[in-house]
Amino acid sequence: MAHIESRKHPLDRHPRLNGTAALTATALAISVPGAALAQSAGEAVLPNVNVTASVPDASYKADTAASTKYTAPLLDTPKTVTVITKEVLQQTNATTLQEALRTVPGITFGMGEGGNPVGDRPFIRGFDSQANTFIDGLRDPSSQSRNMFAVEQIDVVKGADSAYSGSGAVGGSINMTTKNARLGNFNEVTAGIGTDAYLRGTADLNRQIADTAAVRLTLLKEKGDVPGRKDVDYDHLGANLSAAFGLGTATRVTAGLYHYETDDMPDYGIPYNNPYTAANQLQYNGDGGPLNVNRNNFYGLKGRDFRKTNVDSGTLKIEHDLNDKWTLRNGTRYTKSLNDYVATNPGDSRGLNLTPGNIVLSNIGGVAGNTTIPAGYLWRSQKSRHSETEAWVNDTQLSGEFSTGGVKHNVTLGLEFTHIETDSRGYNVVGNSLANIANPNPNDPWTGTVGRATSGAKTTTNTSGIYAFDTLTLNKHWLLNLGLRHDTFRSYVNNYTTNGTAPTVNMGTSSSFTSYQTGLVFKPVDYGSIYLSYATAANPSGMSAGDGADNLSNTSAANLSIKDLEPEKVRSLELGTKWNLLNNKLALTAAVFSLEKTNAKVQLDANTYSTVGKQKTDGFELGFAGAITDKWQVFGGYTHMKSELVEVGPYASNQATKGNQFPNTPEDSFSLWSTYKLMPKLTLGGGAYYMSKVYGNTANTKWVPSYWRFDGVATYDIDKTFSVRLNVNNIFDKTYYDKAYATHMVSVAPGRQAMLTGIIKF
Repeated sequence: MAHIESRKHPLDRHPRLNGTAALTATALAISVPGAALAQSAGEAVLPNVNVTASVPDASYKADTAASTKYTAPLLDTPKTVTVITKEVLQQTNATTLQEALRTVPGITFGMGEGGNPVGDRPFIRGFDSQANTFIDGLRDPSSQSRNMFAVEQIDVVKGADSAYSGSGAVGGSINMTTKNARLGNFNEVTAGIGTDAYLRGTADLNRQIADTAAVRLTLLKEKGDVPGRKDVDYDHLGANLSAAFGLGTATRVTAGLYHYETDDMPDYGIPYNNPYTAANQLQYNGDGGPLNVNRNNFYGLKGRDFRKTNVDSGTLKIEHDLNDKWTLRNGTRYTKSLNDYVATNPGDSRGLNLTPGNIVLSNIGGVAGNTTIPAGYLWRSQKSRHSETEAWVNDTQLSGEFSTGGVKHNVTLGLEFTHIETDSRGYNVVGNSLANIANPNPNDPWTGTVGRATSGAKTTTNTSGIYAFDTLTLNKHWLLNLGLRHDTFRSYVNNYTTNGTAPTVNMGTSSSFTSYQTGLVFKPVDYGSIYLSYATAANPSGMSAGDGADNLSNTSAANLSIKDLEPEKVRSLELGTKWNLLNNKLALTAAVFSLEKTNAKVQLDANTYSTVGKQKTDGFELGFAGAITDKWQVFGGYTHMKSELVEVGPYASNQATKGNQFPNTPEDSFSLWSTYKLMPKLTLGGGAYYMSKVYGNTANTKWVPSYWRFDGVATYDIDKTFSVRLNVNNIFDKTYYDKAYATHMVSVAPGRQAMLTGIIKF
């Protein structure tokens, strides 16, 4: 595995160590910097000995998920779980969550705007999973764009997942494992340069400071331009400090501090080519795909636009072995984050003029009266956000094993609490700016004003959950996996103003629900399994806690009706098989699945929502991870999904969407990352990625085309401590689009980029 959490070491804790353990303990003791060995008279003075432990290279294959909620190895877990190991993250040079998840088929990313914020918004098996991202098993709330500099491993769970992850885990969840301190001394420093002003430096420094204690510091600094996107740049800084005590003993404590900040030029891509609804302009509409302009066209405004984010968190985890079979754990995290931006929405679906004459818009950009959009120009509409989120998360678990008769039980019992407060108050941007569609100039002067809005909303969300999991080993061929969780969810929106005017009406919602997970596993041989599983999930209104796509809102009577709705419910059925082949070096998986949301939110009329809709996704998935030979490693898979809006409610404007495909849900997706050690010091490899056509809206009138992308990598080990790696992403400089918004625009994927990284280990 790329990362292994603290395990029990009974021999290390026993007063009578065996010979090997005693030798190990002695070596560790004399390796502590500055430690003095007590010397009695006449004793020989031994020289200081430093023990340096290098971090072993991780395999592309993992045997277990990081979360202790999983009470069996992946082979015996009746669910699709893909683990992106440290080796895959490093070899692909994945610096962001989106880049890392590109290696997992069946996942797309949605675009943010203003009310639906910019940030990581993954879709798993057709369902939005923005609010179901976890770090070390604890929920990581708020709209963020996450970096991988302090991440050791990523676990992607697919299918209804509320039994494991709580509310909102409709299509699945994502758990990232932090680079925490551990015993031994190891250090890794990287320095990267590349095209498009790419500069990236990281340091990962672990030091054992006592027999049972260690500290680890991870640092990041990176900046550069986005390849293929003129004037779009980024500047990131990060640090993660971890200290662990009691390692190898019955009681272990790990404390961590994390900081990450960004200063980027936000990029909303290019418009769709069908913005018109007026009858006399329909003849100028395109087919709904991206506007056919140069990929480099950037419609933002450098004198106005910005995006700054900031995340600070502190984590305390305590583990205590009650005996050699039972462990009690508690994890607590406090997080404070900021997502702050003003960005250009090119055209805003009404200010894009592809006609031969002028278009006149009324009361736009905070300016009273009419604004003329000449032929061949678009309006630089603005979208903004300033949201601050504070969150407390606490999770307590008891894990262990026991037997009843001839049945062995591996269990985890737990209790979880979250408290999230989001204060969202954006900007008032007054003034208009136009851009030439064919040749935009981001340096156009800006004479307008940007000031904080006078009205905002504070959203407070409290959740609690109690859960239990049990893997019953009935005999050597049959296992039964059971999971049960009950959640309570409460969210309240308090609207306010800063200028003394009366705020709009406040609102709140509360609900409770129970989720299930059950799976039967048949093991014909030790290295293979066949399983059938059933799981449920629930999505309460306001799940994104004021900082995502699923918020409580009072902007219309229809939105007000959402607060009174029961949680949306999903059930998932999956039949699959998993095999560890080639001496346990290669994992192969296959699954057929069906997800059905039986009470999706739909509109009954202009003023009312109700949970009478139905949505369904059927598909199958293939996966592979590990070594085919000692020199050849592979990672990836293929996913096919057939999604359908089965029932859309009686509202007339929704009828045309019945039977349509889900937004952000490709029918086919494929990923392959593979490397081969051509010579003892030289490794070559690359990646191939395919995504079929993706729709941005339920009407299936906005879309981005399918694409193939190819990457390459070459790594040369100069010696045991120094190596260089060359990554070339998007080798053929393919123009493609990696996100589709529901209405206005599409995200343009980066062009070709070469990055050379030097890695020093000591």
